[in-house]
Amino acid sequence: MKNGEIWLDDRGNPIQAHGGMITRFGGKWYWYGENKSAENIPGTTRVDVIGISCYTSRDLVNWHCEGNVLSADAKDPSAVLHPSRVVERPKVIYNEKTGRYIMWFHADAPDYTQAMAACAVSDSPSGSFRLVGSGQPNRLDCRDMTLFVDADQQAWLVHSGNWNKTLYFSRLTDDYLGFTGEYYAAFADQEREAPALFHDHGQYYCITSGCTGWQPNPALYGTSRHIACGWKLIDNPCRGMTAHKTFGGQSACVFEANHRFYLLLDHWKPTRLKESGYSILPIDVRDGCIAIRWHKEFNGVNETYDHESCSARL
Repeated sequence: MKNGEIWLDDRGNPIQAHGGMITRFGGKWYWYGENKSAENIPGTTRVDVIGISCYTSRDLVNWHCEGNVLSADAKDPSAVLHPSRVVERPKVIYNEKTGRYIMWFHADAPDYTQAMAACAVSDSPSGSFRLVGSGQPNRLDCRDMTLFVDADQQAWLVHSGNWNKTLYFSRLTDDYLGFTGEYYAAFADQEREAPALFHDHGQYYCITSGCTGWQPNPALYGTSRHIACGWKLIDNPCRGMTAHKTFGGQSACVFEANHRFYLLLDHWKPTRLKESGYSILPIDVRDGCIAIRWHKEFNGVNETYDHESCSARL
């Protein structure tokens, strides 16, 4: 699988799982993302909402399309899933107490003025999911977002708000279907989006993108010992040529496999969204800092990668 390019599923079709996440449930890997298989609406950088697609794999290389696990609804123009609207950044976590799979995603009007989060549930990771509600978390606008379960098994919706000026950590209720009212702000006035989080040896890491529309920009990562406070921006974790543009990609999620963390990137083609590519890159974690180098190909998590010093020059 060549990084930065279109990836194909086991039937030879382009994988349509943009802005999404890779996670493991049971013995399978699941990749959820935006299905953008249609042509762009002429003169725009959007396609009509098709739905949230799901792919499964045993090895993170060979992917099988399970279809749309949440589909557009063309009946009601005001519906969250109407084709004319915005559905982005789907993330899925499992709730052990209820035995259900919970999806949250960014739901919006075509002009991005509503800035909501929407929730859907399923009894199976491969769907189908049923929409259960939408709204602004804690009356805060919500745009790029992710889900994260912390070291204490508390679930959080992490989202850009305040018109993308601030990142918010909004705690979910025990059933993961709503909000407790507890929330915290991080990176105030830093204009960060596309959050991707992980936790390692007592420290949280959050990789983010700058707000430059569809154009690549330098990633930055922040660290904290506590999910709810103490976040500080550190540096660009990328190393080598084109590191100042995050290798032409944007963070989607971080996942762990074989005791190592990996970053999933989207390589957006705004005028041909269905042709947008992906990369999976290993993350080196040492002494509380991280480094990410470009690799031309991703051939699975059993491949040996040379480790890079976190202090290496960009």
